[in-house]
Amino acid sequence: MTANELKYYASLLQKKYRQREKKFLVEGERLINESLSSDHLPERIFYTEDFLRRNEYFIQRLNELKVASEKIKSAEFQKISETKNPQGIGAIFSYFHSPFPVDSTSKVALENISDPGNTGTIIRTAEWFGAKDIILSNDSAELYNPKTFRATMGAAFHSNIIIPDDFYGTLELLKSSDYEILCADMEGESLYNFEKKKKFVLVLSNEANGPGKQLLKIADRKITIPKFGKTESLNVSAAAAILLSEFRRKSY
Repeated sequence: MTANELKYYASLLQKKYRQREKKFLVEGERLINESLSSDHLPERIFYTEDFLRRNEYFIQRLNELKVASEKIKSAEFQKISETKNPQGIGAIFSYFHSPFPVDSTSKVALENISDPGNTGTIIRTAEWFGAKDIILSNDSAELYNPKTFRATMGAAFHSNIIIPDDFYGTLELLKSSDYEILCADMEGESLYNFEKKKKFVLVLSNEANGPGKQLLKIADRKITIPKFGKTESLNVSAAAAILLSEFRRKSY
C-alpha cells in the first residue's frame, strides 16, 4: 500500500471525506463476513499477517469469491483503524443505494435518533423482526459512522436503509399509499390493546425531545408501552424491541 493510498483510506474515518467519496470503512471479521452473504460486497479488504495466521480459511474464502484483498503491515492497519484493539481486518465499501419499495408491510423510521449505538441497535432489531425497510432522518446518527455501523452487527447489509432528503415528505407519501403511521410516544394507546393495520410505519423519536410537531401532525396514532414500575423512561432501542416483538406476535 502506498503512502497516498494509506492517507486516502485513513481519511474515510472522517465524516466529511466519507460524504465526499461516498465510501466508508468497516472493521472486524463478523461484519465483513456478513457482507459476503449480502448484496453489498466490499471493494477491497485489508488484513494483517497476524490475522492471516489465525484465519487462513477466511482469506481462502475471499479468494474464492474473487474479492480484492491485500495484506498490509500492522502499523499501516492501525492508521485506518478506529478501534483500540483491532482484529486486523477491514474493508472499504461504497455507500448503499437502497431502493424504496412500497410493497413491504412493515417499516421503521427514526426521527432524530442521534446516538450511534441506539441507531445501530434499532436497525439490528428491526431486521431481526423482519422489518427490513429503515428510514433515517438526516439528523439521526450517520449510518456510516463506525460506531453506528458496528452496532448494527451486520444487519445493515441485509436491510433496505433509506436516508431521504425529505423525511416527513416520505412519511406523507407512505401515508397516501395506505400505510398507517404509528408514532411511539410516552402518551398514547396501550401497545397491548390496540390493533394495527397490516401496512404500517413505526416511527421512533429522540428520547430527550420526543416526537416532533411535524411528525405528530402526520401520525395516525400514538402508541405507548405501559409502565408498571417507577423508572422514568425506556431506552429507545429497548422500546423498539418491545414494540416490534408485539407487532410480530399479533401478526400470527
